[in-house]
Amino acid sequence: MIGRLTGKLVAKQPPLLVLDVGGVGYEVEAPMSTFYKLPPLGEPVTLQTHLTVREDAHLLFGFASSVEKNLFRELIKISGVGPKLALALLSGISVEDFWSTVRAGEVARLTKVPGVGKKTAERLVVEMRDKAGGGEAGALPGAVTAMPGSPLQEAKAALLALGYKPAEIQRFTDAVHKDGMSTEQIIQEALRRAVR
Repeated sequence: MIGRLTGKLVAKQPPLLVLDVGGVGYEVEAPMSTFYKLPPLGEPVTLQTHLTVREDAHLLFGFASSVEKNLFRELIKISGVGPKLALALLSGISVEDFWSTVRAGEVARLTKVPGVGKKTAERLVVEMRDKAGGGEAGALPGAVTAMPGSPLQEAKAALLALGYKPAEIQRFTDAVHKDGMSTEQIIQEALRRAVR
């Protein structure tokens, strides 16, 4: 699995961009939210990536933050939502707005994204609502309140991988997190709280 790429940006033609990594040009598809954050051509850039292997192709998708990548991965698990539609969603609505829309059950707002019909929007709301949580950040690890790559976000991602629910993770990390804590310290303290 290719989880991250760092290289020189050599082409950008939405939704496709090309990253030169050690002389190898990687074609990466990205949402517009990532394109807005790209540096000029010839400059270095780091992207969080997701590799999809199909019978006829290997497709690499790139994101400016792991929060976007996490949402993309959750979206493609939904029946009827493939990578192209997931990119359209990330291009048409921010991660924060997506989760608040799901929590509020605003189907009509999701249908404004090109390619999202009423049935798909309803399925997204129903299937993603339990992942949206009830807190302000609500969503996947690192959503909104944690900067991409921050110790807090990394700790939330680790706790999610361990099987904790997003609402539990939010509760644990809210209780233990203090500025300056490392990822490991946050995880340890959160796990102590979880087993009480």
